[in-house]
Amino acid sequence: MKILKVCLGSRSYNILIGRRILRDIDKYIKGLNIGIDAFVIANRTTNRLFGYSLARILKNSGFSVRTEEVPDNEKSKSQEVALRLISRITKYDVKKRLFIIALGGGVVGDLAGFIASIYKRGIPYIQVPTTLLAQVDSAIGGKTAIDLEGGKNLVGAFYQPRLVLSDIDFLSTLNKRQLISGLAEVIKYAVIKDPKLFRHLEKQYLKILKLNKDSLEYIVYNCSKIKARIVEQDEKETKGLRTILNFGHTIGHAIEAAAGYKTYTHGEAIAIGMIAASRISCKLNILDGSIVSKIEDLISRVGLPTRIDKLNLSGVLEAFYHDKKFIHGRNRLVLPKRIGQVIIYEDVPIKLIKEVLINSAA
Repeated sequence: MKILKVCLGSRSYNILIGRRILRDIDKYIKGLNIGIDAFVIANRTTNRLFGYSLARILKNSGFSVRTEEVPDNEKSKSQEVALRLISRITKYDVKKRLFIIALGGGVVGDLAGFIASIYKRGIPYIQVPTTLLAQVDSAIGGKTAIDLEGGKNLVGAFYQPRLVLSDIDFLSTLNKRQLISGLAEVIKYAVIKDPKLFRHLEKQYLKILKLNKDSLEYIVYNCSKIKARIVEQDEKETKGLRTILNFGHTIGHAIEAAAGYKTYTHGEAIAIGMIAASRISCKLNILDGSIVSKIEDLISRVGLPTRIDKLNLSGVLEAFYHDKKFIHGRNRLVLPKRIGQVIIYEDVPIKLIKEVLINSAA
């Protein structure tokens, strides 16, 4: 097992990465001294695959456990679902030392973390990410949120978990689309910070697609390390350092929202967003066209979409205008300069964004 520490003073925590490490989760939790009453939030699939084992391990070690399932889609990140879960927590939380466990992918992690941040002004929570996307990205760093009609992640808080447990064995249960979706975030990390990781993906992507555990552990560890170091320097995105993690996300989130969170997974939308941002960077003479081709080629080879199907340009732009990364009415995009280096560019001409989006349509 590998251990990464996210150093944030009193809010520091470990990321555990390895195989078959769920079976020792009771020991890790006891070491944190956060309570003996676990409220587990999962969807039906993750509960069936891992939740029963998790509950058994904890109960055998003296914990009480209550598990609640949420729908397995982005609509779980809503105020209705959040309030329903909080109501159920209050009924369970009688004379208890309560903590929350997020067992699932990015949706469950965001939702459970948000609930933990607001219930009783904050209670401990643990991230147990079960998807590649969550293990390499969303479970780390304390960004929690729910969605509103106007856009994604509009209500949220920075609230750090007490532990992240990334069991590589979970990834063998993913279907191909889930695995490929997670690779979008891995490519993001390679482009923003790690040329070596980018070359590794170019050479080893077939092994990753075949669920080779050594390859999966390599990318989970390296992406987690990059994110941990960035979060340590800019926990609440006030210095501009953490903003680089949004490469592909500003346009990607807008594509997701315009499609009603139905057509594309998060990773698929981010893949298209990364290509759009790279093309914008090229048109602004920041990025060489040959690098745009390398990024697009890798995205295509792993099986992610490179074009927008049935583009709803007005819907994409409306969602784009609601993005939280606007500053005083000026948009901000993370644009690659080369593999391993990006810049934050303010006030990209909307005409250029429209042009790139139209040219991205299938």
